[in-house]
Amino acid sequence: QVQLVESGGGLVQAGGSLRLSCAASGRTFSNYAMAWFRLPPGKEREFVAAISWSGGSTFYADSVKGRFTISRENAGDTVYLQMNSLKPEDTAVYYCAADQRYYGSNYIGYRSWGQGTHVTVSS
Repeated sequence: QVQLVESGGGLVQAGGSLRLSCAASGRTFSNYAMAWFRLPPGKEREFVAAISWSGGSTFYADSVKGRFTISRENAGDTVYLQMNSLKPEDTAVYYCAADQRYYGSNYIGYRSWGQGTHVTVSS
């Protein structure tokens, strides 16, 4: 499986921006569809965004649509999540996920996961 390492989390005020990165290694990155999920405190894991193998297709959870942008740089083996207009309800641990065959919003479909990066949005 591909190894994933997230970075870029931190503390930001409401209305601010952060960019998360997920660096992949160990396998051919372009063979993997990628996604971001998050785990808010006291809640269940939820889908945030996904991007197809080539990067030509993306989709988002309704809660982040228009504010977050997922992108990938296959040459650099990295996927990004640009988060703008952040809200306190975006506070969560954000996880990067990858799979060679699955491209969707169900976390069960992704077989490779990073360790997570914390995002805290203060009001």
